[in-house]
Amino acid sequence: MKRSLFFLLVCIVASCKQIVENKGNQSMLQKIVETPARVEISKKGEKYRLLVNSEEFYIKGAGLEYGNVPALAEHNANSFRTWRTENGQKSAKEVLDEAHKNGIMVTMGIEVGRERHGFDYDNEVMVQNQLEDIKNKVLAIKDHPALLIWGIGNELNLHYKNPKVWDAVNDISKMIHSLDPNHPTTTSLAGLSQKEVDYIKERCPDLDILSVQMYGDLPNLPYLIKKFGWNGPYMVTEWGATGHWEVPTTDWGAPIEENSSLKANNYLKRYQGGIAADSLQCIGSYVFLWGNKQERTPTWYGIFLENGKETESVDVMHYLWNRKWPENRTPSIEKFVIEGKTAYDNVTLEVKKQYSALLNVMDHEKDSITYSWEIMRESTDLKDGGDHEIRPKVIEGLIVSQKENKIIFNSPPKGAYRLFVYASDGNNQAATANIPFLVE
Repeated sequence: MKRSLFFLLVCIVASCKQIVENKGNQSMLQKIVETPARVEISKKGEKYRLLVNSEEFYIKGAGLEYGNVPALAEHNANSFRTWRTENGQKSAKEVLDEAHKNGIMVTMGIEVGRERHGFDYDNEVMVQNQLEDIKNKVLAIKDHPALLIWGIGNELNLHYKNPKVWDAVNDISKMIHSLDPNHPTTTSLAGLSQKEVDYIKERCPDLDILSVQMYGDLPNLPYLIKKFGWNGPYMVTEWGATGHWEVPTTDWGAPIEENSSLKANNYLKRYQGGIAADSLQCIGSYVFLWGNKQERTPTWYGIFLENGKETESVDVMHYLWNRKWPENRTPSIEKFVIEGKTAYDNVTLEVKKQYSALLNVMDHEKDSITYSWEIMRESTDLKDGGDHEIRPKVIEGLIVSQKENKIIFNSPPKGAYRLFVYASDGNNQAATANIPFLVE
């Protein structure tokens, strides 16, 4: 009996020891998993490189706030950027956890007060409170293994006058480096000018990387970098469709959005001319936008539609990231007209009349195409710098009949509108275009 009791006690002790050891192993494994990546900038000769744990990491990325992270990984991107640590749907840690799960690293945006939104950089209390708030955000996620770079503010040079904002950016960068020796810092400029380059060099010497956001003028960026005397590394943190401020307008002032095929062609040209063309200083880029948003229209900047379907620009990014086209290609637009007129023809209609619209597309695999149409008023909630805009409502009951790629519709009451069309191939891919028109 005593021997049995002794044997039982030995077993209990051994089991407890094993549990402790297992917990210790789990704890050690957890520490290994949570080890931050060592990210640094290296220069050899004239060439800058971004290194992650001593391995070169050229950024093949996209701007992503609420977009599809698994799809980004499937297309072989290696990074995405955010604009803030808390996006209203997910915490910074949740964003980083999802990225890590999909083998992707994150340039984590940090919200910094903008002068155009009322932030006063002459107010020392406001500036100090902002610094302390950012410090807490940095401490919360600085050791996450998916963290790549800290992005301090976004387009702080847009509609501003007080250069003290750059002093604040430099102080934020210094604070980050004091807490986190593993990750570089950057700030993203709207465009590039001599004034901003001079300010960054003079007032933000603690930054590791310069970031530039440019659209139609992107092919000029390598030239402008040299012209304005930026000699360090840089990345392009937003680029994509021709900006609504860069396109032709109708006689009544509506900007003319390029169709999804023209956009895709421009994405390819701009990447080749403005990003790939500089192999010495440019360390990569983030295409805008891996998702969808309302900005002038619901289709202008997102390379996904509101229903999650991929446009032709996703095909282009797949090609750039993989050096081959996806197995199934998105339909391409050949012709879109209202009564034979394109978006560039100042389409003017009369009230209480019927009109026709036609879309012709080409599909590489000859998939069966389905079409959907909608009419909405021209947007009047117009903001700057990507600030939130309200999407115009679709006007129901105007489409009289639809036969494949052609519709007959009634003109709405007087005012400015757009006719949108979507052509889907049944493989989660769709072409889109819109024509602004005026009813008189």
